[in-house]
Amino acid sequence: MAKVTKKTARGRAAPKLARVGPGELLTLLDFVRYAVSRFVEAKLAFAHGTTDPVAEAAFLVCEALHLHPEQLDTFANARVTAAEGKGILDLIHQRVTTRKPAAYLVNKIYMRGLPFYVDERVIVPRSFIGELLESHFGADGEAGSLIDDPTAVERVLDLCTGSGCLAILAAHHFPNATVDAVDISKGALEVAARNVGEYALEDRISLYRGDLFAPLGGKRYDLIISNPPYVDAEGMAALPPECRAEPKLAFDGGADGLDVVRRILRDAPDHLTADGGLICEIGRGRELVDEAFPELPLLWLDTEDSEGEVFWIAAADLG
Repeated sequence: MAKVTKKTARGRAAPKLARVGPGELLTLLDFVRYAVSRFVEAKLAFAHGTTDPVAEAAFLVCEALHLHPEQLDTFANARVTAAEGKGILDLIHQRVTTRKPAAYLVNKIYMRGLPFYVDERVIVPRSFIGELLESHFGADGEAGSLIDDPTAVERVLDLCTGSGCLAILAAHHFPNATVDAVDISKGALEVAARNVGEYALEDRISLYRGDLFAPLGGKRYDLIISNPPYVDAEGMAALPPECRAEPKLAFDGGADGLDVVRRILRDAPDHLTADGGLICEIGRGRELVDEAFPELPLLWLDTEDSEGEVFWIAAADLG
């Protein structure tokens, strides 16, 4: 009888991980090194809160041990118990054999150092807007600020909120603001509600289900933030298995990736206050956006890990 080989969900033979003998891996650093080797060997994709195999390995090892990733250096040479080691190896095995994003395996992701719950109902958050809220919306008079005084912001809108991370970060950064967060997905809003509750922000963040501005009536905002679907048809066809585990709705931006972005730019003027503005993430589609909207004075913003993937435009310049 032919030997039956275990298959992955897509029909390929599941990768075999090197067997680990008792006492071969002892410290946190040992397990991180082992995970990095297995991740590189399996040619995993990294784009879900971590950008390389080392960061991903550190994230999974720390989560298995209930440590914040920033605590790795403190405990790098600490010994791991046999039971803890088994849990870590199980996570490494799942990451390699299922190709699911690490965040789904532990139901957690960090943005700007804060933990958020995630599962397969939402895209794994990795927006650059969280960093930009800190770097470009500073205190009164700070150089480079797009809105000088965060305390003066009274109403914020987060379009395509997903897990609600950006809405929560906005609530933290603009202490006097109420935040409306919109998503078309019922499941995503369930995850967002859980995160809003975890941060006890129910009195400041309101969740709406609907298509972009549709559920908001005539409301206007001092700031609109959005990380909408922006992957084009070619990009959708080339998504790695990790991204295919995420909701397609959160990626698909139409043939050229700009279907949702066009609608946001079209309708945003009806929902911004006179001194307000829009900040929108579009990935690597800057050239297409500039060609599609040559009349708009878009200000392209850079972060530590991105260049020209997010734009800002003031309400006055949207017409």
